[in-house]
Amino acid sequence: MRSIFGGEMKKWRVFLVVFALVLAAPRAPADQVFEFLHRISNGLGLDEATGLRTFPTLLISMGGEAEAMGTAYTAVGRDLSFLDGNPAASASLVNTEAAFYHTNLIADTSMEGFAYTIRQDDLGLGFAAKMLHVPFTHYDAYGYNIGSFRYSESVVGVNAAYNFLRGFYFSGVSIGANAKLAYRYIPDSIYPDQSAVAVMADIGALTRFDFLKLYSARERNTAVGVTVRNVGPPVGGDPVPTMLSVGLAYSPFRPVLVAFDYNVPLSLFTDHEREMPGFAIGTRVRVTDFITSQAGFLWRGNNPRFSLGTVIDLQPVRLAVNYTLDMTTQLDRFDRFSVQAGFAFGDRGRRAVEQQVEELYLDALVAFAEGNIELTIDLAEKALELDPRFQPAAETRDTAKTMLSLQERMDTLRFDESIAPEDEL
Repeated sequence: MRSIFGGEMKKWRVFLVVFALVLAAPRAPADQVFEFLHRISNGLGLDEATGLRTFPTLLISMGGEAEAMGTAYTAVGRDLSFLDGNPAASASLVNTEAAFYHTNLIADTSMEGFAYTIRQDDLGLGFAAKMLHVPFTHYDAYGYNIGSFRYSESVVGVNAAYNFLRGFYFSGVSIGANAKLAYRYIPDSIYPDQSAVAVMADIGALTRFDFLKLYSARERNTAVGVTVRNVGPPVGGDPVPTMLSVGLAYSPFRPVLVAFDYNVPLSLFTDHEREMPGFAIGTRVRVTDFITSQAGFLWRGNNPRFSLGTVIDLQPVRLAVNYTLDMTTQLDRFDRFSVQAGFAFGDRGRRAVEQQVEELYLDALVAFAEGNIELTIDLAEKALELDPRFQPAAETRDTAKTMLSLQERMDTLRFDESIAPEDEL
């Protein structure tokens, strides 16, 4: 117990040191930073259609790994932040998970979030909610304080996804969807009849496979995803931010993952001018067995955005801290940080079954090498009873059955040859 406790305390110390270094990192002068961001914005082109969509909260990531990777997460989907990226990912998550989020945006503007997902074999289910809130004080025409109010936008959604055609050699194709309800609250005393409700949906697909893989592992090193987010009717004549995203993720080496998303705004139910296409680039590097670092760049709506993050995985607790730099970041205060506290509740016994199947398969190979064909078939069939899609066991069983059939035919031929002279007599 002492060694385990000591190991966990060491992980917590590492997390606190990393967090302190992030806070204490030297900062460049604000004018130099924003001049740099303006140059990037001018170089990539100005978009005059920016800001014409309602419910901008729909495009703000709750946090976690997706935010740190610049939202280049359409083809990644490794933790609960997939709900903002690709709804198909819940069908392939390893663990049942829950997470709480807090994001500090502009000045007093903050966003809180919660997400939960569970998977049963190939079926993934999830739930998420987030609320952006802006406190402010209302003054009348004479400058008198007449009260404090809070503007807010809230989004809740439910998720379902299913992984089709999954096998040992092919990870399958996951199809998923989110159904979402959004509510904007503006006090009538500030601006009457501006509160509104929006209904929309997301749909996505995701598949993983091996391509130019330079290391040995069961995990696939390449993924492709596509999603259409926020498909819904206009609200008060203003369109919601519908977005088509196509993503690619690739891991050339075990500790490194790079991802790219190409984002195309859509105008499905309105003739409003749509925004220019944008893109996101992200990377994840595994530093130790429990620390990963992320970085990303997002170009959308005249606002280049850089992000950095660190995830400390202390199983079953997972902590993530992100920092974002864009044209809204205020460098003279504690600003644009987000924190995620996640909790893993196990994999519902899937890994234990996988290990049992692998052990039975290896025992079958040993029996086959020793020439015990009947035992080989028995062990392979036991493995297939636990996992009918474990194709190596099926191949071994079929090979053993073929050999057993050949052996029986050879024995029959030998027996026929042995009795042939007696028949002639």
